[in-house]
Amino acid sequence: MTNLKYNDTKTIYLVRHGQTLFNLQKKIQGFCDSPLTALGIQQAQAARKHIDSLNIVFDDAYCSTSERAVDTLKILTDIAYTQSKNLREWNFGRLEGEGEHLNPPLPYQDFFVQFDGEGEADFQDRISLEIAQCVTNSKGNQILIVSHGAAIAQFYKRWESYSSVRRQNRIPNCAIFKYLYVDQSFILQEIIEHDI
Repeated sequence: MTNLKYNDTKTIYLVRHGQTLFNLQKKIQGFCDSPLTALGIQQAQAARKHIDSLNIVFDDAYCSTSERAVDTLKILTDIAYTQSKNLREWNFGRLEGEGEHLNPPLPYQDFFVQFDGEGEADFQDRISLEIAQCVTNSKGNQILIVSHGAAIAQFYKRWESYSSVRRQNRIPNCAIFKYLYVDQSFILQEIIEHDI
């Protein structure tokens, strides 16, 4: 990894994709995919409007290889972007595409391993290492990363003790988690939710 000087900082805007067909149908959606709904597109447009209102100019943009993340990113910015498989959602194994009623209560821990999915610690490591890699590889200071609800939640858990900002609810579609990266740590500055 690239080492930053203590005073070098970067700002990361970590965004969940817009609502999808499977979200609407309450289906388990990890590595499997479905398109954005009309509401999902509106959510991404509202997030773009917020970003534009703050005159944020992204230097780099990254997203998961899932269509729902790519399509959301394309609404949020017009700059070139890099896709990464390691920014994908939790792999739910054979429960992919099944009804959400099959999910256990939180925390999931290693529930999905029995269905050939990912364990929680492995998933948290994957997403946290990939976000750190994107940030340290970026030459810019304003970075957009579009990923997924559980992925963002696991990244939040990894760095929760570094910030006084706390999550109160589930992560809604197109929520923006604004992180400051300094001294190789991610400090949550703000959670922005859009009321559509």
